[in-house]
Amino acid sequence: MTSMPTQLLWLVPLLPFCGFLLNGVLGRKLPRAAVSSIALLFTAIPFALVLWLAAAMTGQGVESIQAVSAPWMQVTGLTVNFGLYVDHLTLIMLLVVTGVGFLIHVYSASYMAHEEGYWRFFAYLNLFMFFMLTLVLAESFLLMFVGWEGVGLASYLLIGFYFTKDSAAQAGRKAFVVNRIGDFGFLLAMFLMIAHFGSVSFGSVFGQIAAHPEWHGGLMTAIALLLVLGATGKSAQIPLYIWLPDAMEGPTPVSALIHAATMVTAGIYMVARSHVLFDRSPYALGVVAIIGCATAFFAATVGLVQTDIKRVLAYSTISQLGYMFMACGVAAYSAGIFHLVTHAFFKALLFLAAGSVIHALSGEQDMRKMGGLRKRIPVTFWTMTAGVFAISGFFPFSGFFSKDEILYQTFLSPNPLGKLLWFVGLLTAGITSFYMFRLWYMTFFGASRFEEHAGTAHTDAHANAHAHGHGHAHGVHESSWVMLLPLVVLAILSVAGGWIGISPAMGGHNAIGHFLAPVFASGEGAVAETANRTLELTLAFISVLTALLGLFLADTFYRRKPELPAKFAASASGLYALVSKKYAIDELYGAVIVTPLLVISRVFLWKGVDQYIVDGAGSGAASRTQWLGGIVARIQSGNIRSYAGWLAAGAAAVLLLSIFAFGFSF
Repeated sequence: MTSMPTQLLWLVPLLPFCGFLLNGVLGRKLPRAAVSSIALLFTAIPFALVLWLAAAMTGQGVESIQAVSAPWMQVTGLTVNFGLYVDHLTLIMLLVVTGVGFLIHVYSASYMAHEEGYWRFFAYLNLFMFFMLTLVLAESFLLMFVGWEGVGLASYLLIGFYFTKDSAAQAGRKAFVVNRIGDFGFLLAMFLMIAHFGSVSFGSVFGQIAAHPEWHGGLMTAIALLLVLGATGKSAQIPLYIWLPDAMEGPTPVSALIHAATMVTAGIYMVARSHVLFDRSPYALGVVAIIGCATAFFAATVGLVQTDIKRVLAYSTISQLGYMFMACGVAAYSAGIFHLVTHAFFKALLFLAAGSVIHALSGEQDMRKMGGLRKRIPVTFWTMTAGVFAISGFFPFSGFFSKDEILYQTFLSPNPLGKLLWFVGLLTAGITSFYMFRLWYMTFFGASRFEEHAGTAHTDAHANAHAHGHGHAHGVHESSWVMLLPLVVLAILSVAGGWIGISPAMGGHNAIGHFLAPVFASGEGAVAETANRTLELTLAFISVLTALLGLFLADTFYRRKPELPAKFAASASGLYALVSKKYAIDELYGAVIVTPLLVISRVFLWKGVDQYIVDGAGSGAASRTQWLGGIVARIQSGNIRSYAGWLAAGAAAVLLLSIFAFGFSF
């Protein structure tokens, strides 16, 4: 391995940071073309460097490289280097982050062209890229945590980009606070590592675990479960998923980049990176699998009744992340990462295509006010169709191969609940197919329902659309090719991206599994490949039939008999209302957690501790000082007769005190 890629490795995260500094400091004064050029250039170069690095490593058969600076932190018994580490898992994450990130930057240059704060948007976007790349490249848990917190900050800034809109500001705060809960678990896990391993470096921690095969459960479980808490926050899993649907208040490109393709996969990446630790705790793995399966099913059911096109995709994201969690929970790490890759393709495509629809309708996001767009915006229609078929798991689209690999490995896993997890995952796949084709039919087919409503919505695209003069139904038209080109590229990847993981049972080589083998080969819980071709093909056939059933039901409800949804909702009004309210989880959290905390904070901490004790002590000291100062001020009057009187009074007081003390002693 030559040293040049290692030397240039530092540029991968630093270049987006430079773009952030340039646009953040100078962007307000620069023309918009210059702002977008800076943002694109400082994203494209890292993508090119990653491609070169991947070619160099695979061409020379190098499994990992490392770049380490001088010691970053040194305290008693602990040294942490500012180090970057690249192996095959890192390479895949880097390719996804820089590749998909660059396409979304291109799309944003047109989508956000007429928004206020254009320079601020791209500065934040580059800042996010810097922190996400730092997270992925980190050689230690501590540096990963820096990137972890950084993407949370960038997410907060981008969700609340429209800070004058109260709902956007609240959504940003909600995301920030909920993620702090998970981050507390991450911090505690690092404290335990420092206490027991004396290090937070991946190499040191995992090396010590590998050197002690007798270490199982106990400490391993405690650390793993704390890391899981962090992962549930960042990757929007039960119980900390509640921030992601509200995050749709941010601009649509933000939803595509942060809340579909990159940031929300950080928890999956962290669990996969820590597989050596998780493999020593079957209990922790079981928790991961159950959380993932439950989240996948729960979010899919909520997605059934959503009417906002972005919220459907938001709950779909939560559900698909659940699949990845479930894969990691049955120690099928390669399958989880495989689905992470294909999901980045088709979910980024779906969000960007939804943005194109919203753009065409002057900011309208309610699918009940769409319809008949298939011929109006044909490129958006066909590209989004590729994404819908991919996420629904139809052969030979990318989602089919990755999702079925997860279901197959779950079916084979030694987990006692493996068969139940597989069945729930299969049921979730059918629900996913139904609600995605529901979105497809409501948006592109049937009668046009947007004429009387177009131009009334006030969402992230409304200024963009109105600036082009498309505030009425007759102005509905296809997006510019600057926006459509990323859709076409992502559509191609959504169709063919899964072919890198075709299993031997289907005539493939499972290239991504073999590529990741050096990373996960040491995992004790790794699921071995099997030659049971009949079982794998049978399960795949059942999966495709389930997806077809979802399509058939969606076609029945939303094309052939469009009156059925209203009748069904009326006949099951209680259940429909419960699901429509998202099972009232936000209200439950508000009543059980938020309200009591607010009461404690306001009544006890604010009024009791802060006002009466902290402020009271300060105010009391000030008033007593003022009172004493008033007395002294009277003494220091400048009047000689007054001074003589005070002198006599003082002398009398001293004399009386002396006599009293003398008499008391006798």
